[in-house]
Parts: sequence; structure tokens; C-alpha cells
Amino acid sequence: MGFLSDDELAQAADPQVETGVGPAPRPWPTDPRLDVGLLAEGDRRNVVDKYRYWSVEAIVADLDRSRRPLRIAIQNWEHDFNIGSIVRTANAFNVAAVHIIGRRRWNRRGAMVTDRYLHVQHHPDVADFADFLQAGDYRPIGVDNLPGSVPLETAKLPERSCLVFGSEGPGLTEEMVALCDSLVAISQYGSTRSINAGAAAAIAMYHWSLQWN
Repeated sequence: MGFLSDDELAQAADPQVETGVGPAPRPWPTDPRLDVGLLAEGDRRNVVDKYRYWSVEAIVADLDRSRRPLRIAIQNWEHDFNIGSIVRTANAFNVAAVHIIGRRRWNRRGAMVTDRYLHVQHHPDVADFADFLQAGDYRPIGVDNLPGSVPLETAKLPERSCLVFGSEGPGLTEEMVALCDSLVAISQYGSTRSINAGAAAAIAMYHWSLQWN
């Protein structure tokens, strides 16, 4: 879930339309954060204007100065296409890290390369993820409409939360549910049993942000 930038809208309407900015006029500034290749060829990436022509490393270093303590975890058992969109939203909220649990390879299509600007950590299983949480004093909060879950809109989320999401369809595994400190669900008023996992993740991150902005 997420709004397209003006560049993305233009490119979607006409694939031949160039987005971003072209080559930088000379003389080039001597800022060490700038990438010479981008200065010479142009910067067509989906980044905010502040980061035009910056190297990936410089962008990550700058984002690290303002990372929020929120972490996002995703169970990756089915190569779910929603993982990419969750990662993209996590980048938008500048979370501390995204944790992929299960398969190391995940569907990056929806991320639109935003994972380059995030810290993405892999855990082979729930036990390894649990060890990480304990060492970092993070509280896992499962986001799923399961019995015992409380409405997200009434929940007070810890600042050092790790919001945990399951695969589209099956949701969180029983092992992960047992690990979570609590479960929250997004209240719904229509006929569908659940909403898209990527949309749920965006709502949950926004809810945390309202409490800890």
C-alpha cells in the first residue's frame, strides 16, 4: 500500500517519459555524499529531492541518524508478493529494520528497490528471531484477526515494538502466535474476512507512528 510519486505516475502513464533529474550541470559540487555516476548520467531513482545524486551509502547513513525504534517482521513461507509492499512502507516510515523469517529469498517486486535503504535481517526460524528480540528488548506484536486479538485502534503499542505479519491467507503460524506478547486486529465493517497484508501493515505502522511520532 502507498501512493505513487509524481515520477511514478508519469512513468505509468507513459513508459517513455523520463523521471527524476538528468545529468547535473558542471562544475559539480564537491560534496562527498554525491555519486559521480549519477551526476554524469542523471538520477532516475524513486527518492525524495533531498537525496538526488546521493550515493546509496550516503542515503542509508543519513537515514540511520533518524531511524525509529519500530521494527517489522514478516514470515516468509510462501514467497508472498505482499512482502515487497510491506518493505516499501517500512522504508517510508524509516523503521529500524525489517526482519524476514523463514525463506531467505523473498518477493522484492513490490519493494521497488526501497530495500536498499533499509536494514533487512534474515532469521531461518522463529527460535532465532525470538533470540534476537530478547537480546534487543523488543516486544513482538502480532497483527492478525485471530481469536484473542484486540482492536488496533484501542491498543497502546510499546515504543520498542516489532510488528509481526504472516503470509497472505494463512497469516501467522501457531509458533509465532505463541511468541507474540499480544495480538492486534484492524476493525473491519464490510463483508470480507480480512484485508490485504500489505494494507494491514501500512495501517499498523501508521498507528504506531501516531503514538510515537
